[in-house]
Order: sequence, then structure tokens, then C-alpha cells
Amino acid sequence: MSRNPERNDRKSGKKPAFGGKPGGRPDAARPFDKGAPKSGGWNPNPPARAADSAPRPARGGKADADNFVWGRHPVLAALANPARKGMGRLLATADRAAELERDKAAHGHKIEIIEAQALDRMLPAGAVHQGLAFKVQPLEGVALEDIADPAPAPGEGGVIVMLDQLTDPQNVGAIFRSALAFGARGIVVQDRHSPALAGALAKASAGATERLPCARVTNLSRALETLADLGWRAVGLDGDAELTLEQALDERPTVLVMGSEGDGVRRLVAEHCDVMARIPMPGGFESLNVSNAAAVALYESTRARGGT
Repeated sequence: MSRNPERNDRKSGKKPAFGGKPGGRPDAARPFDKGAPKSGGWNPNPPARAADSAPRPARGGKADADNFVWGRHPVLAALANPARKGMGRLLATADRAAELERDKAAHGHKIEIIEAQALDRMLPAGAVHQGLAFKVQPLEGVALEDIADPAPAPGEGGVIVMLDQLTDPQNVGAIFRSALAFGARGIVVQDRHSPALAGALAKASAGATERLPCARVTNLSRALETLADLGWRAVGLDGDAELTLEQALDERPTVLVMGSEGDGVRRLVAEHCDVMARIPMPGGFESLNVSNAAAVALYESTRARGGT
């Protein structure tokens, strides 16, 4: 499919905004050089940082960690989420239990008082639980159309964030937090290549996973086709793109497509974007990780829509 001049340029042999590596995997994006930084863009694979890594396993196994939300803000947000009503096991130290009862924040959930050391043993090593944990099943997400339809009119705001194979829960959680802060409609992820909306991810999001809709789809390229049919314009992030974000963004409803720090946006996903754009970095030191880049892109998209 081709909806814009950028895609036609690719088919005609002109230099693409994003290209695959000759002889590489057909679904892999062209990797970025790991040598000296290039000026003028976000490098999704900075030399000083390893590629997006798999979530850290819990002491009792990753599956068990995925069934926990911990920390004050994430737990309070989960308790206030109507989707959690009547489910879960709420664990709290004595002082936190008193706070929950005082503020009527348990929302009908029974509080089980537990010692902090016992809670330490139930959670992944190093989990900062602040005396609160909520054992629940991860949220299943919503349909893509629930986030995207109807698309707002140009100038009325509207941004969706799509994550292409981001697996680090800290990065994904931080992106949820930024997306909520900048008024995004929701997050779109690929079901097979994204962490559960719980555990370290929920902690990093500071409760945003409970408030911001997330659509888990089978195929990101088909999801972009659906979004285009609904009136959304896709802008992918690529450190080698010719256009800057300021040049690429406008007041139309926008899908910001973020790739993993290792591979960037994959070739087939990039081909379904209307345009690829970079974050200009006049300092010449490209060390932004993907969550920081997402925050910058969300700010720029808000500014392009007049702050709506």
C-alpha cells in the first residue's frame, strides 16, 4: 500500500527514509552504526547502552512477578481502576493499611497485613514496594478501535504511541507515564513482543498503566493500516531520517512509532509509516534511550497541535 510520496520514493529506487540491511532478515530494520555518534538524530542503539533487554525475572519466577503490582502510586491506581473491582489480593504493612483505611483507598478490597520482610521475599529482588503490593492478573488491554475511533479533527489534538518490540519494562513503563502526562489516547503494542502491564513496568509507569488504554495487536503493520483508514497519520522515529520531528509533525491526529533500542523501527513497520523523522541533537552526543526519545516526541507532537 502507498499513501504518500515517501513510500513511492522507496518503490522508485530513491533513497528511502528508512531501509533494510542487504542480506539481513526481511523483517529486521537496518541496524545503526555502533561507532562514533552521528550528528542530528536519535540513535536507538547508543554505544554505551545494551539493546532493550528482557524483563528481569522475579525470585519466584517471571510469571509470578507479572501477577504483582507494587509501590504506592501503582497500587493506589490499580485499586481505583474499575476493571480491578472484586479481584486481587491486597497486601500492606500495618502503617500502609492504616493509611488505606483512613483514605478509604482500598475500594472494597480486603487488606491483608504483612511484614515488610515477608513482602520483600514475595517480590523480585530490589523491588521498591513501599509497604504495598497487589496480586492480580495483568490487564488484558482494549481493542484498537477503542483508542483510535473516532479520530479527532485536525487541530483538536490526538496522539497514539505505538511500540515496536520494546521489551524492557522500565522503558515501556516510563513511556506509559509520559504518554499519560502529554494526553495520549493510548498505547499500541505487539502482543507477542511486549511485557505484561504489571511488575516493574507498572512501578515505572507510576500508575499510568491503570489509566491509559493499551491495545495489544497481532501485527503492527496491519494496525497502522487500520489507523490510517480511521484518519491517523503515522510518524516513525529514525535517527537517520532526513526530516526532523518539527518538520514532520503537524496538527493532524498522529501515531508516534517507537522502535527498540537495538533495531529501531523494523522495515515493514517503517514502510507503513507516512514519514520517518529524527530528533535533532546539536550537541552531537546521541545518548537518549527510547523512553526519553518518546517523551521528546510527545512534547513535540503536543506543540505541533498548538498545545491542545
